Amino acid sequence: MAASGGGRKEDAFNVLDLAEYTKSRPWWKKVFAPSSGSSAEKYNVATQLVIGGVTGWCTGFIFQKVGKLAATAVGGGFFLLQIANHTGYIKVDWKLVERDVNKAKQQLKFHSSSNKVSPEVKGKVDEVIIFLKKNVILTGGFAGGFLLGMAS
Repeated sequence: MAASGGGRKEDAFNVLDLAEYTKSRPWWKKVFAPSSGSSAEKYNVATQLVIGGVTGWCTGFIFQKVGKLAATAVGGGFFLLQIANHTGYIKVDWKLVERDVNKAKQQLKFHSSSNKVSPEVKGKVDEVIIFLKKNVILTGGFAGGFLLGMAS
């Protein structure tokens, strides 16, 4: 059957309801979809800076808090070990410690002299560099936000 010239336009075209389409997709697939391209293609400069700055600040703030907690735990542990050593609860065999440290130094010298990077590591580094080049503004906002988060 041939469509008449006075037919409805919906018959000739498929109608896509974008509101229903976006409701059916999770937000992380919208943002991080493999074919989504770089953020420079999706968002304007101000949006990229805000997204990068906020995520950077949150990361820096959490990093600072966790770092303080870790430093306190490690320092407190060393402090308790020194007290235990001084009071006689623990006896340290310093010759054994020195021998193990020298052995570790030799192993580190051996591994650092080979100076070869595995192809997997090189591939991941290349991916990161490509991402950073495509998303310079987002990365700059993240770095600035991270520093502000560390300072607050």
